[in-house]
Amino acid sequence: MTGSDGPHRESGSDFRPAGPASERAREEEERAVEQALALVGGSDRTGGSGGRPNRSQDHRGDQDPRGHQDSRGHHDSRGHQGPRDEDPHPGPSSDGAPYNDRDDAPRDGRTTAATASTTTNAASTTPAPSSEQPLLPDRSSPKDPAKPPSPPPPWDRARAIAARAGRGGPTPTIRLPLDRALGHVLAEALGALTDLPSFDTSAMDGWAVAGPGPWAFETGAGLLAGRAPAAALPDGTAVRIATGARVPPDTTAVIRSEHAHVDEARGLLHARRSVVTGQDIRARGQECRSGEQLVPAGTVVTPAVLGLAAAAGYDALPVVPRPRVDILVLGDELLNAGLPHDGLIRDALGPMLGPWLRALGAEVSGPRRLGDDAGALRDALASSDADLIVTTGGTAAGPVDHVHPVLDALGAELLVDGVAVRPGHPMVLARLSPDGPYVVGLPGNPLAAVSGLLTLAEPLLAGIAGRPAQDPYRALVHAEVHGHPHDTRLVPVVHRPGRAGGRDHVAPLRYNGPAMLRGVAGADGLAVVPPGGVRSGTEVEILDLPWAPATPWTEGCFT
Repeated sequence: MTGSDGPHRESGSDFRPAGPASERAREEEERAVEQALALVGGSDRTGGSGGRPNRSQDHRGDQDPRGHQDSRGHHDSRGHQGPRDEDPHPGPSSDGAPYNDRDDAPRDGRTTAATASTTTNAASTTPAPSSEQPLLPDRSSPKDPAKPPSPPPPWDRARAIAARAGRGGPTPTIRLPLDRALGHVLAEALGALTDLPSFDTSAMDGWAVAGPGPWAFETGAGLLAGRAPAAALPDGTAVRIATGARVPPDTTAVIRSEHAHVDEARGLLHARRSVVTGQDIRARGQECRSGEQLVPAGTVVTPAVLGLAAAAGYDALPVVPRPRVDILVLGDELLNAGLPHDGLIRDALGPMLGPWLRALGAEVSGPRRLGDDAGALRDALASSDADLIVTTGGTAAGPVDHVHPVLDALGAELLVDGVAVRPGHPMVLARLSPDGPYVVGLPGNPLAAVSGLLTLAEPLLAGIAGRPAQDPYRALVHAEVHGHPHDTRLVPVVHRPGRAGGRDHVAPLRYNGPAMLRGVAGADGLAVVPPGGVRSGTEVEILDLPWAPATPWTEGCFT
């Protein structure tokens, strides 16, 4: 095949129009035939298997024009990268060179007006594809192979579908002791089981006094925290008191030690400053009253939440179980250790996905490496008891790309089959059965896989775990960011503080090609760039990375 360099004709389909015709007429008829082939598996399929749309790479953007691209979209360790994301001549924009895709050709079932107008006549003269590339009809309409597949949904719609799927089922509840609840999501609102504080306490080390001064006092240790309640304090007297100790009844105020003068000879205490009734006393119920809601359902249990729960009287918390995730790494070309060699490359996704998914609140099993074995993939999917199965690579239509055929064989429901986003447009979201696990199929290219995690896996897991949807936030971008002509683009960025009175902003990072991790390794977020790109000074939506604070304002080292 010729990819984006020109029209492709199936092997053995040397079509010639019948009867005499002019050269121009023959060329027009051949062009119509080739356009029809693009709809049924011919010229615009780049996955190595005619008839089914390529879900792993776009010949205009993700494929290296020099041919250095794995048919499944895995990272080529030699560093070859297509022109879409490469930045060989960094200039004022850290984002790199603009797109130079070929956008005049039909792509993934999206037709131009000219293509649509010639489909009916051209289809009647379409020759049969060769035996080397058998025609696979579109699964959505198996009896109508000429019907173009539906275009992939926009990025925001795909993300909404994933979030809605995660929230679709009932939310289970378990009770965990405090020392095991960290990182879970509260299944119920947390109400106070007692007043906080449950009695009047001293906020400072000093003297509890009653009435106006000076005050008579007795020597001794005084009142300490954790001791039984003291007798009422007579008017005109004082007693030493420690922070957290129970304040005696009838106490007017607490005077801090540094604000008091002790006349040992006369046995009197004098205040160096005016005394205000109730000063430095934490009154009962000052923080909350019994039954008052402390934190709502859907709150992530942080160390601070654990401390508050303990103070309010809890020994265990009602939480949502962590979503269980299995990771299946596909590809015979992947190495687990050592340097790339002899066409083999290192697996970058296996080591990355587990920690990433745990940072999203999931309970993750160790990655299973299945190679290019369709039977092993089917068995692993069918036997999993996880809530979500994440696969890497194999989402194209090549000879060893088994994700779609196996999902078909298992009767899975495809919820998202490709997304209009770069990198990562061939991502997949499916459900194996109405009560079975979800499957997120990630592209094999590392940054494309990150895109799939943020687009599909993150909102899906948030829904399963009961986390409320987060409001998106926007930030100024400090440089021009080139966009894809039709699709949303996710670009690694780093937050930076404004200088000389300027506003805080984000700066795009280099090394943002689909096969690269160097840019996202130095990022604290991804900018959501609309089709066509944005100019410097434009506000864009930001997706925080799970280990980065919302506004880190740190300098990156990969700009």
